[in-house]
Amino acid sequence: MRSTDELMQEHRVIERVLAVIDAAAEAREKGGDLPPTFIPTVVHFVRNFADRCHHGKEEDNLFSAMQRRGIPGQDGPIGVMLVEHDRGRKYVRDMEEAGKRFATGDASALKVALDNAIGYSGLLRQHIDKEDNILYKMAERVLTEADDKELVQRFEEVERERIGAGKHEEYLKLVEDLEKEVGISSASEGSAHPHHD
Repeated sequence: MRSTDELMQEHRVIERVLAVIDAAAEAREKGGDLPPTFIPTVVHFVRNFADRCHHGKEEDNLFSAMQRRGIPGQDGPIGVMLVEHDRGRKYVRDMEEAGKRFATGDASALKVALDNAIGYSGLLRQHIDKEDNILYKMAERVLTEADDKELVQRFEEVERERIGAGKHEEYLKLVEDLEKEVGISSASEGSAHPHHD
């Protein structure tokens, strides 16, 4: 499997959580309740799986490999991706902050948390589209086979160092639990890695 294939598989998992965010916001609009654990669980997933692990693979490995092969960093598409990663982090910080206020009894904070979650979802959907259809295709054109092998190896190290060995399955289970919570059947979205119980 190529390094970009692995990143695209992770995108499919992240998109499942974006669908959960959208479904939760819609349910809330119609007067439904969200469990108090919902926002902290989404924040936990996004911060660890999407940001520390997935974005870590991109920022610390893929992007620098691409730059070594002549793709501009700050001013080109990589620069745009980095700016969007930072915008995403701000949404997550604000979502977490509002989630904490909600957990301590500030009912109005749930709307703030969900507004930030929706902002994050919208940002990430178009961000993923750009990476899948533009950035990764550029990477596939410029990276050598040796570059790619090294990236795949580095990606494994990033997972071990940042989220822990064997944690990938736990995150997939977390996504399934979130989907159940908002009434999405996980089979409809597909799974990044085949999931075995």
